[in-house]
Amino acid sequence: MNKKALAALLTALPLATFSAPAFAADGECGSVTEAEMNWASAGVAAWVDKIILENGYGCDVTLVTGDTMPTFTSMNEKGEPDIAPELWVNAVKVALDKAVSEDRLVIAAEILKDGGEEGWWIPKYVADEHPDIKTVDDALKHPDLFPDPEEPSIGGVYNCPSGWNCQISTANRFKAHKAEEKGFKLVDTGSAAGLDGAIANAYESKKGWLGYYWAPTAILGKYPMVKLDAGVEGDKEAWDNCNSQADCVDPKPNAYPTSDVYTVVTKEFAENNAVAMDYLGKREWSNKTVGEFLAWQADNQGTNEDTAYYFLENYPDVWKAWLSDDVIKKVEDAL
Repeated sequence: MNKKALAALLTALPLATFSAPAFAADGECGSVTEAEMNWASAGVAAWVDKIILENGYGCDVTLVTGDTMPTFTSMNEKGEPDIAPELWVNAVKVALDKAVSEDRLVIAAEILKDGGEEGWWIPKYVADEHPDIKTVDDALKHPDLFPDPEEPSIGGVYNCPSGWNCQISTANRFKAHKAEEKGFKLVDTGSAAGLDGAIANAYESKKGWLGYYWAPTAILGKYPMVKLDAGVEGDKEAWDNCNSQADCVDPKPNAYPTSDVYTVVTKEFAENNAVAMDYLGKREWSNKTVGEFLAWQADNQGTNEDTAYYFLENYPDVWKAWLSDDVIKKVEDAL
């Protein structure tokens, strides 16, 4: 679902969705259940919601363990929990569209205002030293700047972890841009830890690095990286049918599609808790902000709760934009 489609859906929603029932009109909130997804950005979001909703609005929030498919299925079929704070909708697009059209689920807001980003990245210090490198093809002109870890006489492009779909799309991009003919080798990182370690090692030695990564993540929060432009317009149909497919015979250069990431709630909750819906409809953050607090979490081995408090204490300009003055005061008093 793209932003245009989202806007159409929101427009099409019955006014009752965002109308305040009697109890909510008095500024009251009730019991709320929310999925604490098992990845960091969504887990922190759940805790930020809990702290703000409980202290700012008087809600009683219960967090339950969540993951994309189990949480979506439970909300769609059983109407619980009330909130999925960060749903990467490409994974459930068809089913979500159907659930929205049949009035079981409601898209509350786009929590990641940049969307989920994938692509090929280089360290910021390399981009600063070589401002001519803006696109994938620009980088592939310089195998000397991005040495293969085992054969430094040639260039290396670090692939996505084994078994992930992005391993296929990265290999297809490597082929589409004729990277091997330009003096590069595709580097098998083996695992997410191996990929993360390669970026960390490059930063520690200030060496060149070129490869696949995604945002928002702790790594990109800790090690500033610059995403290379694809150099071409994105072709979603070609991406879905070829660039992302293992049997793609003749991949062409293409841009990674942005992943839409939304907060999704049940229809019943949307209709009966206008207080929480008003907050959720405004709550959003940038990938840069998320990357920064995830980097803090990783460095300090913080829990999702620890990191939510870190965010609230260190990014007041972000969260205060979501709230009224009286709610801001209540949240500040609770920190």
